[in-house]
Amino acid sequence: MRPSQRLPNELRAVSFQRQFTRYAAGSVLATLGHTKVLCTASITESVPYFLKGKGQGWITAEYGMLPNSTHQRTVREAVKGQQQGRTLEIQRLIGRSLRATLDLHILGERTITLDCDVLQADGGTRTAAINGAWLALQDAVTQLIGDGHIPQNVKLINIAAVSVGVYQGQPILDLDYAEDSAAGVDMNVVMNSNQEFIEIQGTAERTAFSKSTLDNLLELATLGNNQIMAAQLASL
Repeated sequence: MRPSQRLPNELRAVSFQRQFTRYAAGSVLATLGHTKVLCTASITESVPYFLKGKGQGWITAEYGMLPNSTHQRTVREAVKGQQQGRTLEIQRLIGRSLRATLDLHILGERTITLDCDVLQADGGTRTAAINGAWLALQDAVTQLIGDGHIPQNVKLINIAAVSVGVYQGQPILDLDYAEDSAAGVDMNVVMNSNQEFIEIQGTAERTAFSKSTLDNLLELATLGNNQIMAAQLASL
């Protein structure tokens, strides 16, 4: 039995609270079990230097964990003077995932930044961030449509992310911290509503795993991501 008493193919409770803050173009509190991530979207009327004059926009992300989001207080990275490698890797993953949802030329020379701040961490913070950020991006795009900056018929491709892994020899869906810290295999899977994979990050933490195990994990990820996408659409 899993520490959380869930079945191997069972997600934690998933919820999305939109318009969580007042001033952002999009603001979503994404909850996945005990993991809570605040995702906010900001629109800037400019693009990075490498896109200037090319007539396209940019979607990027920043990620961070609040000092008391875990059992022990962690020092803010701003105090340390630099971001950790894990932080950079996660925010690049979020940005890549969100850029797969929209033709960037539609934005014009604008940047949408998704800030993903972990309020409480119990495993799966990066996947919760992607799921909440997609909804915040949806609200930002809706604002651009309402302001007449982009066409009325623009639609985002729905994406979702979930973790899978092998815990005590059993493939499982949506690892919490107790499982993630002891997993033999740890994998994060980002998919879209066309059942296509955007990114697969998988690591054998202790021993190598077979192709049949990989197939089982991808089936679990597909099941979980479809449930998350349904919850996203329900929140809209």
